[in-house]
Amino acid sequence: MAIRRFCPERMDQDPDLKDYLFEIETWSSSFDSSSPPCSGCDDEDSSFIDSVINTSLFEELPESTDNGFASYLEDTTMQPVLMDNADPDTAPASINEGLELVHLLLACAEAVACRDTTLAASIFSQIWPLADQNGDSLKRVCFHFAVGLKSRLSLLQTVGVSGSLNTASTNKDNPIVTKEEKMEAFHHLYETTPYISFAFMAANDSICQAAKGKDYLHIVDLGMSHAIQWHNLIQMLASHSEGPPRIRITGITSSDSRISDLESNMKILLKNANTIGVHIEFRIMNESSLLTAENLDIRQGETLVFNSIMHLHRYVKETRGSLKAVLVAIKKLKPELFTIVEQDANHNGPFFLARFLESLHYYSAVFDSLEASLTRSSLRRMKIENSYFADAIRNIIACEGGERVERHERADQWRRQLGRAGFQGVGIESVSQVKMLVSAYNCDGYTTGSEKGCLLLGWKGRPIMWASAWKVNSSHS
Repeated sequence: MAIRRFCPERMDQDPDLKDYLFEIETWSSSFDSSSPPCSGCDDEDSSFIDSVINTSLFEELPESTDNGFASYLEDTTMQPVLMDNADPDTAPASINEGLELVHLLLACAEAVACRDTTLAASIFSQIWPLADQNGDSLKRVCFHFAVGLKSRLSLLQTVGVSGSLNTASTNKDNPIVTKEEKMEAFHHLYETTPYISFAFMAANDSICQAAKGKDYLHIVDLGMSHAIQWHNLIQMLASHSEGPPRIRITGITSSDSRISDLESNMKILLKNANTIGVHIEFRIMNESSLLTAENLDIRQGETLVFNSIMHLHRYVKETRGSLKAVLVAIKKLKPELFTIVEQDANHNGPFFLARFLESLHYYSAVFDSLEASLTRSSLRRMKIENSYFADAIRNIIACEGGERVERHERADQWRRQLGRAGFQGVGIESVSQVKMLVSAYNCDGYTTGSEKGCLLLGWKGRPIMWASAWKVNSSHS
């Protein structure tokens, strides 16, 4: 265990850390404190590595934990398999390199967690020649995690007297991805995998159910940066036997959104809506404005719906006060429905090493799914990984405090937060439609399901996305 090995004084300074280490060591016991961090692995130690390489053997992780994959690894025997599209003659060497690369990443992450920059830099010098941005899916995901570790190392070297991390300084060490490049990558992800389509279908189906028989529909879209979702919705509403409602869409945008592009996209949407007899109004509001009835121009008689597609996690902070304030403000407006789609992963744990392990598991599955859909030489796949997912990985690994915005959490954690805020779940019943959607991508490996009224989408059993719908709990004080 890195903390025991390199930083024994922290054990005395932070008694709460001992409880966490006891939990962590249920899966980390194979790290021998008497051997070098980068030594060869034994059978127990390789179980985690194998699970990263062989994503086909993932099963949904048990509820609960910040301690990574304890019970899951204890109950599962894993063997390495050939990567998709691998050459049988070169695959054994590739697997050995992958084992070594993941071991080095874990050892480096341990040293970084203890702020041992000398050891971390030494291990990193062994990682960089092995990580390959153009290799198989494992090497590619390791490359992006290595970039994140490099940023965090740079950050540690600039720690001030206060001991706090100035994560803003890490930006200069990373290539800047423009907003145009990120949006292009998002479009490629939407076109080639079911992840984004799943989100839109689940949310739109719930909104259509809430809009039945209503004359006025007001949608407040949190974190709105495009209009892709709403093209399908207006088609669905236009097919209602009683006719479509009049629609207002209020886009809540962040300060870095490209407002001109969003307005251009909405003009196209409005034009298409008019051709099929659907009336739409649209306005933009900056998310710095308070979510009040006055600011949102809520009108009497309209059905109010809030929508958040992979954005609500950005309100989660260390104290959760920001998220609570948003949820309380939304509850006061008494919306008919609140649709939420999020990444189903725990990337918000307080301990860096546990967060590193969970995110490595998660993005290994995501990158494996991309390689199954797109060839290794695919330019679209490269853009998705380098311009969309790479930034999220770096943010999870390298950033802290207000700079860390990719604070994904598991579905059960979201249920608890929403329940405490006064919301209750509304079951989504479009399981069969989601299965049809996924089958249309003609790629084996995607898994679908439902749990506690929520829809789930995964890759070979590993949860990736979850979708849910909520309403105000009338019995909540």
